[in-house]
Amino acid sequence: MTAETIDMSAWTGRIDPESNSERWHQCIRPLDQAGSKGVALLGFASDAGVKRNQGRPGATQGPQAIRRALAPLAWHRQAPAFDAGDVVCRGDALEEAQQRLGERLAELLDAGHFPVALGGGHEIAFGSWQGLARHLEAQGSKHDRPPQIGIVNLDAHFDLRDPSHAHSSGTPFAQIADACEQRHWPFRYACLGVSRASNTRALFQRAKDLGVLVREDREFTAATLEAILRDVKRFIAHCEHLYLTIDLDVLPATEAPGVSAPAARGVSLALIEPLIEIIRDSGKLRLADIAELNPEHDIDGRTAKVAARLVHQLTLTG
Repeated sequence: MTAETIDMSAWTGRIDPESNSERWHQCIRPLDQAGSKGVALLGFASDAGVKRNQGRPGATQGPQAIRRALAPLAWHRQAPAFDAGDVVCRGDALEEAQQRLGERLAELLDAGHFPVALGGGHEIAFGSWQGLARHLEAQGSKHDRPPQIGIVNLDAHFDLRDPSHAHSSGTPFAQIADACEQRHWPFRYACLGVSRASNTRALFQRAKDLGVLVREDREFTAATLEAILRDVKRFIAHCEHLYLTIDLDVLPATEAPGVSAPAARGVSLALIEPLIEIIRDSGKLRLADIAELNPEHDIDGRTAKVAARLVHQLTLTG
């Protein structure tokens, strides 16, 4: 496997004297010590796409902030977890970094790990999808039809902007749609938590043209959650493989202030977690990532703590 620098300095914290009281920092190991399959955390230190999208830079520090927030959380896993280091975007070399991220994720998938990529801007999504596509293409001889990949994006934005002008954190799912068309693969995309105020009519039309499952932020209430969960379950039923991507700006600014574009409304963590659980427990989730943590604008580490909790929830059953 291609080596990236693995900095374990973030994995520190308290140690309790009671037995069976381990925390993440006591249990996670660098990937080069992997002797079995497990969760593999891979950072994507990039905000080149955010800058191109005229957002607030600072997301390049996101992966380490998530690790620091995850380190003291209680360990409830049976299977191991590994730190696979960071893929670093140098300057504006976004496309090269995305390709390298895809290669690393494909290697992790080929080795039988469950990768969770830590961003970084939402440009991470095109690299993540490339990794899953590369992995499934390598298994192509086992199938007589294209892989049925479902993308679930928890996000205030479609990120379906026209990529012909420039690739950015606002274009990854349009890039994926184009890549699926070139491969003659179906494009199955669900975008949950969309803000109508933050997406133009053109983007809503593009989502409609592409057959995207859309649920707006204002649709999420305790009363409507069961209906939304049923819609997501129907979406999952038509997929063989799932890729979950969580843009932290789907949350209200009070819960996630440290993002490129804080949400005026958003969808609360209490309503997000049930969605994550049914995706996690579907048996189809192959890859996940968390995007847009910007520590430079975080308040009391709130957003990093939310991101860490999401990683904890995603990996709880291992």
